[in-house]
Amino acid sequence: MDLIQIVVLAVLQGLTEFLPVSSSAHLILVPVLTGWQDQGLAFDVAVHMGTLLAIVWYFRQELIAMARDWGRSLTTQQSTPNSRLAWAVLLGTIPAGLAGLAFKDFIETGLRSPLVIATTTILFGLLLWWADLRGRRERDEHSLTWRDVLVVGCAQALALIPGTSRSGITMTAALMMGLTREGAARYSFLLSVPIIVLAGGLEILELLRLDQPVEWLALVLGTLLSALSAYLCVRLFLQLLERTGMAPFVIYRLLLGAFLLYLFL
Repeated sequence: MDLIQIVVLAVLQGLTEFLPVSSSAHLILVPVLTGWQDQGLAFDVAVHMGTLLAIVWYFRQELIAMARDWGRSLTTQQSTPNSRLAWAVLLGTIPAGLAGLAFKDFIETGLRSPLVIATTTILFGLLLWWADLRGRRERDEHSLTWRDVLVVGCAQALALIPGTSRSGITMTAALMMGLTREGAARYSFLLSVPIIVLAGGLEILELLRLDQPVEWLALVLGTLLSALSAYLCVRLFLQLLERTGMAPFVIYRLLLGAFLLYLFL
């Protein structure tokens, strides 16, 4: 991998992991537009770990409070806003985990076509626009009910379909359940922590079974760049979200989907 490829792929991973756009659509476009060869599993693991570091660092105070209160809730049975949010993150991860185990092979072989990704990029972008317009936006992430968690968790399972966008579909579902834009985004970002841990763990296990040379400079640089871009992305997104709404991302998804249709139809 040359320096330009490392920078582009790492920054792209850092941005698309958390913005409500389709990371799989971007990963299709990159080799088409550049002619680059596949970057390899080791680099994928590195940039995923970078995004994990970014989100854990950004939410470090919340995660510490959630872990503390969640542990106390197991022994004292006392519920706090932080312990309820911790349960919401853990339980909201289960549907995606089960769906991944059940349908991973089918999705990887049957749903990774450019036309499927273009279609889902457009359709789920329009659904995000509808949810942003019609959502009541009355509650934050600490007010989640079990019904909210079930709906958002099942929506996250849909993100296994390429082009859907994990952050996009979870924000869509949370907005539909009445959360504010910031509340929907914060819950979506917190949900990403166990998902990235699980996905990264599976990739590491697969990597250990392969006999490949390791480009340590590329891995370290990719991790740092994806972490930095992801952290800045989350910070700016949360600062600007209430002013901009989801419209800029919906428009971008529509243009991206149309471009993919143009390329592959």
